[in-house]
Amino acid sequence: MKAVSEPVITLKNFFERAREGQLTGIRCTACGEIAIPPKEFCPACGKRAWAPVPLSGEGTIDSFTVIRVAPRSFAGDAPYAIAHVRLVEGPGLLGRVLDVPLDRLSVGLRVTFRPLIASEQTSVGFVPA
Repeated sequence: MKAVSEPVITLKNFFERAREGQLTGIRCTACGEIAIPPKEFCPACGKRAWAPVPLSGEGTIDSFTVIRVAPRSFAGDAPYAIAHVRLVEGPGLLGRVLDVPLDRLSVGLRVTFRPLIASEQTSVGFVPA
């Protein structure tokens, strides 16, 4: 039996590492597919053979939307943008866009990961690269 040197990357581990400023994906050791956030089974081959892989956090906006009527807990933040970002390593990830005027948002804009920390909760954010 092989010894495990890295903890299994669960959503909890993913957000703990994100809080520290590190995006961590998982690479399927069977086919090489990278997934983020962690999944139970590889979306490409269906195997359950994951290894953690650090990600740069750099990417480009594939699509975005501006939230003008937000859920009650985020109402004070509206309007704000949520984007799907294609990371340079390949996988895509949703996150909130910060430090970009809403009228300057565009598909293809280069961004980099920055954790959003509100009390005990961490979420994914992106700022201009």
